[in-house]
Amino acid sequence: MAKLKLAAIADDKPVKITLELPAPLHRELVKYAEILGREPGRPSADPSRLIAPMLERFIATDRGFAKAKKEQS
Repeated sequence: MAKLKLAAIADDKPVKITLELPAPLHRELVKYAEILGREPGRPSADPSRLIAPMLERFIATDRGFAKAKKEQS
C-alpha cells in the first residue's frame, strides 16, 4: 500500500468556508481520497474532508513558516 502523508482525519467541529478549486486540483483530490479509501480498515474519504488535514500537514512541515512564526514571537 502507498505511504501517504495524510493520516486519520479527526472528527472536530469545523468552521465552514467556501472554496473554489481548479478542476485539475479537484481531480487529484478525488483520486487521493480514492487511494486513501483503499487502505485496509479505512472508509472511503470524502474529498472535501481532506482539504483541512492537508493544509494542516503543509503548514506543520513548512520550515520557512515555522522560522518566521518563531521570529515574530
